[in-house]
Amino acid sequence: MIIYTPPKPADHLPIIDLTNAFSGGEKSAKAVAWDIHKACRETGFFYVSGHGVSKELMDLQLAWSSHLFDLPMDEKMAMDFSQSPRRLGYEPALRQILDEGSAPDLKESYMYNRPLDPVGVDSAQNFWPATLPGFREQMHAYHTEVGRLALSLMGLVALSLDLPQDHFTNCFTGGNFSVRLLRYAPQAATGPANQLGAGAHTDWGAITLLLQDQNGGLEVKTADDQWIKATPLEGTFVVNLGDLVRRWTNDLYRSTLHRVLNNVSGRNRHSVATFFSPRPDVEVSCLPTCRSADEVGLYETCTVGEHMKEMARKTYALA
Repeated sequence: MIIYTPPKPADHLPIIDLTNAFSGGEKSAKAVAWDIHKACRETGFFYVSGHGVSKELMDLQLAWSSHLFDLPMDEKMAMDFSQSPRRLGYEPALRQILDEGSAPDLKESYMYNRPLDPVGVDSAQNFWPATLPGFREQMHAYHTEVGRLALSLMGLVALSLDLPQDHFTNCFTGGNFSVRLLRYAPQAATGPANQLGAGAHTDWGAITLLLQDQNGGLEVKTADDQWIKATPLEGTFVVNLGDLVRRWTNDLYRSTLHRVLNNVSGRNRHSVATFFSPRPDVEVSCLPTCRSADEVGLYETCTVGEHMKEMARKTYALA
């Protein structure tokens, strides 16, 4: 259990403008990649602007998320994620414990999963609300645009590690990735047994792109063990690295603890987390640019699927 202590006022998480990475040529892309390199070593968290996803699409995603969670509970429970072997669908509050030893998280969520290049394909394992016309179309549109951005960001991460820009592309080809809608009810303070909206945790995959509303609540642990607030900045995504990048880079890049306490606005907090991870069959071992020729990696080679199953076992207390 990581006992809740109030965060310091934010020093800052870096804001990285991606505009030149997309339109300024190789030299400009490498300059942006160097900014990402510094952020990945120092915080493992950063904001991105100039990312090419329209403000209208971002606002619509948050609005549709609110519509979903406003549905009657019986309609939401008709999509209960416990019916899915991949934990897709609706998850009510108090089902997940992200910080081992703490009380269950107060958030409710909904997750769907689609291929990176959908071409009209949809997973048969997704649950869609029966009384919310237009919801699925919005989720598909958002998934496509954020998937494009996530793959571009992985190209910049590759450049930041002195690798070819397409180094990671094949890891994601033919695979799916998930988008999770989240709602956090207002919370005056930490609850019994250190209960938060989302307990302190690292993400499991490669990178996460977080769209958050203006209500705040996300907190990040810095390299000097201080908690700071990731204040919402309109029109940006918060990007953080997951545990797989930490394994790939032999701990050169940080997979950073973060949490949510919705105790400021007095309103529901909404966010949308895109978890961008390689195919389950991809093997993860230390990258050649992250160790010397005679150095042994800190982590044993594993597949993405093996890693994900172990993390799910821990967080949902599965046998």
